[in-house]
Amino acid sequence: MSADKRTSTGARKASSKSSRSRAREFALQALYQYLVGRNDAQSIDTFTRDLAGFHKADSVHYDALLHGCVDEAAELDALIVPLLDRKLEEISPIEHSVMWIGAWEFKHAADVPWRVVLNECIELAKEFGGTDGHKYVNAVLNGLAPQLRAAEVEADKASGKAKG
Repeated sequence: MSADKRTSTGARKASSKSSRSRAREFALQALYQYLVGRNDAQSIDTFTRDLAGFHKADSVHYDALLHGCVDEAAELDALIVPLLDRKLEEISPIEHSVMWIGAWEFKHAADVPWRVVLNECIELAKEFGGTDGHKYVNAVLNGLAPQLRAAEVEADKASGKAKG
């Protein structure tokens, strides 16, 4: 991505974001509300759809992410926890939400290459998370990818596209 598509803080400018990237951002905000505010998914969904810029997001992908992550929260956590070096409760809600998005997409969005899922999640963590949170998200999702996308990861390793 060229430098002119980034803001002064390094975040991607809104005009350069795909509708799927926007969907992930809105899903991240919604999942954060779910984790921190303990609000129900439907209330969060209604609120989020009224936010500025939502019309530019892929609403189908947003729906899948929000409701998929909420419905499968325990299963997603069970995938993530073995890869953590601390208790799940000690992970920031932003990074937890980003990891849910990554794990859910690895499981259910086969049309999105695993490396795209990983990159999108790293970008979300850089933009919304703590200083080095993206490094933690990267490590956890890189550990999860071979479990959920084994054939794809192996093919990338064989072709030299992924580090082995």
